Amino acid sequence: MSRELTVSIDAMGGDAGPSIVVSALGRAVPRHPGVKFILHGDETALNALLKKRLIKLTHRVSVRHAPGRVRMEEKPSLALRRGRDTSMWHAIESVKKGEAEVIVSAGNTGALMAMSMVQLGVIEGISRPAIAGLWPTKRAQCVVLDIGANVECDADQLVDFAVMGEAFARAVLGIERPTVGLLNVGSEEAKGHEAVKGAAQMLRNATLPMEFAGFVEGDDIAEGVVDVVVTDGFTGNIALKTAEGTAKLVVFYLRSALKRSILSQLGAFFASGALKTLRRKLDPRTSNGGMFLGLNGVVVKSHGGTDALGFASAIDMAIEMAEGGINQSIVADRAGVRAPSREAVAT
Repeated sequence: MSRELTVSIDAMGGDAGPSIVVSALGRAVPRHPGVKFILHGDETALNALLKKRLIKLTHRVSVRHAPGRVRMEEKPSLALRRGRDTSMWHAIESVKKGEAEVIVSAGNTGALMAMSMVQLGVIEGISRPAIAGLWPTKRAQCVVLDIGANVECDADQLVDFAVMGEAFARAVLGIERPTVGLLNVGSEEAKGHEAVKGAAQMLRNATLPMEFAGFVEGDDIAEGVVDVVVTDGFTGNIALKTAEGTAKLVVFYLRSALKRSILSQLGAFFASGALKTLRRKLDPRTSNGGMFLGLNGVVVKSHGGTDALGFASAIDMAIEMAEGGINQSIVADRAGVRAPSREAVAT
């Protein structure tokens, strides 16, 4: 890149606010020596926390005062009306002005999406942005989108999501030709509603740097059948919350079983290495962050209740997206798919 990458951070977002953000910054600064960070929020509180964590204000770490804060329960429409003095608005504005390339926030998801769309706009050729998440699978990780931004989607929007997902997989996960599947109630071509079937027809006729695998079912996600799973935000969000709940249930059952007797506790001791590996694979903090794809700027939404490790992971993801040129890939691929795919459908 022509200059140092700069990350703009909404330091007041999330359940715990600036304390978690500054702790995460303590992890991010040393492992990204070529990156600058701008913290937006209460200047007095942030400076005190930075001093406590022994993080010096230098050309790489700076603070911009923003007196307001978007509440986690606040409606996006209200946040937009009063939001120009908030840390979230200021963080996005830094990207709009060209001062930063990346935004990271643990704040209100709806407000972050609304403010980002107003200030940054949507990439040309993309109808709506989507939220993408990384999903652990038997093989590695897969990208799932949309996981909450768009409750209802038509065929064109699902095609947009496929393009954004495969571009992400290439730019960030390093997969040369990602496999892409549409989430459906069955793998047969006759199943599903018209939007899903229409998107499948368009993707079959498109020329993209990916392999279209057709329809996939819910249990195919964890199997790692494809690299990118495309669905509407209603279905995707339910699938995400179900998977998170299942992971917590597995951990609960495992802990209960290992504490049941002296023998099981002894077995847990000898299996401690394997159990640590399992815990690490199931830990949502290691892949924390919902990626807002389709905007004229890189926006990553950290989970509101995450800790410093999780927020630092969201910062890592945002930096990888910017360095991988994710938006340039989306623009190039979507421009190439729109005309030929629709002509093919019409014939």
